[in-house]
Amino acid sequence: MLRRVINSILFLPLALCINSINVLSSETKDYIDTVLEEKSNETFINYQEIEKLVLNNQELKSLQNLVTSASFNLSSQIAQRYPSLDFQANGLPKYVSGKKYSSNSATLKTSQFTANPSLNIKWDLIDPLRGSEIKIAKENYEIAENNFEIKKKDLIQEARMRYHKYQKSHQDIKNKKYTLDLSITSLDNAKAKLDAGIGTKFEVLEAEAQLSRDKQSLNEKKIEHKINTISLKEILNIKGDFKINKEQRLTGFWNYKLNKIINEGLDKNISLKNLLLQKSIKKNQANSFLYQNKPNIYISNTFSSTFSKGESLSTNIDYDQSGSNYTNTISLNLAWSLFNGGQNKNSYKSKIADAEAEQYAYENLRNILTTNISKAYLNLKLNEEKIISSLKEIESSKESVRLSRLRYDVGISTLKDVLVRQSELSNAKSKNINAIYNYNLNLDELERLTFLEISKNCLNNNNNKINERESICNILK
Repeated sequence: MLRRVINSILFLPLALCINSINVLSSETKDYIDTVLEEKSNETFINYQEIEKLVLNNQELKSLQNLVTSASFNLSSQIAQRYPSLDFQANGLPKYVSGKKYSSNSATLKTSQFTANPSLNIKWDLIDPLRGSEIKIAKENYEIAENNFEIKKKDLIQEARMRYHKYQKSHQDIKNKKYTLDLSITSLDNAKAKLDAGIGTKFEVLEAEAQLSRDKQSLNEKKIEHKINTISLKEILNIKGDFKINKEQRLTGFWNYKLNKIINEGLDKNISLKNLLLQKSIKKNQANSFLYQNKPNIYISNTFSSTFSKGESLSTNIDYDQSGSNYTNTISLNLAWSLFNGGQNKNSYKSKIADAEAEQYAYENLRNILTTNISKAYLNLKLNEEKIISSLKEIESSKESVRLSRLRYDVGISTLKDVLVRQSELSNAKSKNINAIYNYNLNLDELERLTFLEISKNCLNNNNNKINERESICNILK
C-alpha cells in the first residue's frame, strides 16, 4: 500500500508536466484542425478585394439608378436650348354631312371629307429661367454622383470593419479554447492531487467552476462568430459559403502628420462639397423666382393647311370636287409677367435664407470632421502602444502561468493562484486581439476621412524606415 502511494506521488509531477506541454501546444492543434476543416468549394475573400465586392451591394445599386435618373434629368433641361416642333391635326380625316333647310331658299346639303394638319416651331431666344434650371439639374447630378461615392466609401469601411470583426471573433475563439485547455489541465491536476491524497475537494470544485465559466465564454464567442459571418455575407451580398485569412495582421501603417491629414480631409471631403452644391442650388432657385418677372422672347412659326373632298352647303353635291389651302405665319413674341403681388420676391428671400442655412451646416460639418480625424489619429497612436504593451504582457503572463503551475506541482502554491494567472493570460491575449482590431479600424477610418492611402511601409517623419525593436513596425510581420 505504501509503495502504491509513493508511486502515485512520483508519477504526479510527470503527469502535470505532460499536461502543461499539451496546453502550450493547443493553439497549433486548433489551427491545424481549422485548416483541415476548410471546404474546397468555398469562395475566398481577399481583404484587398472588398472594394470590388461591395459593388454588388443592393443599396449601392439603388443609388446608381438615382445617378442615372439625375443624368437624364440634366439632359432634359439642356434640351430647352433647342427649338421645339409640334404637329397637330384636327380630324385626320374628318367627315361632315348634313342639310340646311330654309323656306325662302333652296335646301343646302353638305357631304365633305376634310383634313387640317399644322406644324408649329417655337424657339426661345431669351428665357430667363432656362439658365438657372440647367445649373440646378447639373448640380443635382453632381450631388447624386457624390452620394453614390459617399455610400460606396461608407460601405467599404463598414465591410472592412465586419471583416476585421470576423477575424477578431475567430481569434477570440482560439483564445477561449486555449484558456479552456488550461482549465481542463488545472482540473485534471486537482483531481490527480485529490486521488493522491495531497489535494482538497475545494480545489476540485474551484477548478470545475472555472472550467464551466470558460465553456460558457467559448460558446458566447462561437455565437458571436456566427453572427459576424452572417453580417459579412449580407454587406458583400454573398449567397454561399466563404473563407478568409482568419489570422489577424496589421493592414498597414499611417505615416502622415495630424495637420496634413486634417487639411487633406477637409479639402477632399465629398459631404462638404455636397453642402456647397446645395447652397448653390438654393441660390439658383432664388434667382429663378426673380427671373420670372423678366420678359421671355421667342420666335414661332406656324404652318397650317386644309384639304377637302366633296362640297359643303351646296344644292347639288359634287363628290369629286376637291380643294386645299395653306398659311404660314412667322412671328417674334414676348411674354412678360409684370406683377404678381410680391410672391416671387418673398420666395426669393426664403431660398436665400435656406442658402445661408447650408453655409452654417457646412461650417458645422468642418468642425465635426476635424474632431473625428483628430480622434481617429490619437486612438491609432494609443492602439499602437496597446499592441506593444499587450504583447509584453502575454509573454510575462505565459511565464507566470508556467511558474505558478510549477509552484502548485511542488505544493508551495494553491490552485487559486494558477487560475488567477490563467485568467491574466487570457485577458492579455484579449487585449492584444482588441488592440489589433481597433488599430485596423482606426486605419480604415483615417483613410475614409482623409482620402490618403494606407502605407505598407513604416516610415518616420523623415520618410525613413523605422527599425527599432520595440516599434509597431516590427510587429506581426
